[in-house]
Amino acid sequence: MTSDTLFSKIAKREIPADIVHETDRALAFRDIAPQAPVHVLVVPKTIIPRIAEASPEQAELLGHLLLVARDVAAKLGLDATGYRLVINNGSDGGETVPHLHVHLLGGRPLAWPPG
Repeated sequence: MTSDTLFSKIAKREIPADIVHETDRALAFRDIAPQAPVHVLVVPKTIIPRIAEASPEQAELLGHLLLVARDVAAKLGLDATGYRLVINNGSDGGETVPHLHVHLLGGRPLAWPPG
């Protein structure tokens, strides 16, 4: 059994967050340290530590996270100008919370490469 994470505690409403969207399997909330005018995290309610640890049986959930990110982007008006989705994996990838999450970034032009 995986221990609770910061994000699972948010999903269980043990820690407050600015929630923008919720489904039975995922939660989307604003990042507390935004890197763009819009910075939302989309997390599965089931703890998957990182994308490298996702199983083939979780493929539908992984796809669901991307569709939720798409829906949130549209809800926040980003679909007209564009947005970026990012998944960090491991310390060199910038992962800081061991709970898979999709960053939805937008609201300004985003440079490439991201640094």
